[in-house]
Amino acid sequence: MSLSIRDNLLNIQKEIAHYTPNIIAVTKYFGTEEMLKAYEAGLRDFGESRANEAIEKITELPSYVRENSKFHFIGHLQTNKAEKVVKYFDYIHSVDSLKLALVISEAAKKSGKKQKILLQLNNANEEQKFGYSKEDLLNDFPHIINLDGVEVVGLMNIAPLTESESELNRLFSEVREFKTNLETEFNFPMKELSMGMSNDYKIAAANGATMIRIGRKLFSY
Repeated sequence: MSLSIRDNLLNIQKEIAHYTPNIIAVTKYFGTEEMLKAYEAGLRDFGESRANEAIEKITELPSYVRENSKFHFIGHLQTNKAEKVVKYFDYIHSVDSLKLALVISEAAKKSGKKQKILLQLNNANEEQKFGYSKEDLLNDFPHIINLDGVEVVGLMNIAPLTESESELNRLFSEVREFKTNLETEFNFPMKELSMGMSNDYKIAAANGATMIRIGRKLFSY
């Protein structure tokens, strides 16, 4: 018997039953039909990484789904698309520069909102991935938290594709510890840690992730 999105969701929830991260359904490779199935399965958070395609899908969703869901932008965001993304997304996970934060802040102020953002940490130092080094984030953090149009709610990272659980544990725990250090140094509490995807969400949850971003594991059935 083939599984459904609901079955996959229940299996994931059982695997991380000791923890309570919010599950973000990553729908960037799926259309509105699959998003509706995910909504019917009980999911209310959706992650997208390509601005134009995502906005097209969001606007096609029934109003009751839009009004009762939260949309998370999780991909690399170019400054020229920031205004569009601010208009449609509740969270932007992938803020990786002061320049981008400034553009988001100005766009949010124009829209009359305070945009929730997470700062992306590339603590594995992967050249092919975006994100802050710890040193650069430490330098920019006091400037970003004082921007009027944004609310910094946490940190995000994308771990490398590796089978090494010890390495993943090290990287995820390092993000958690760095978040704690920032909170202490700047007296600025942050609620969220966006860590973990289909291949490593269990390890991320065990290391304090409050948001896990799941695509393939939810939609393969």
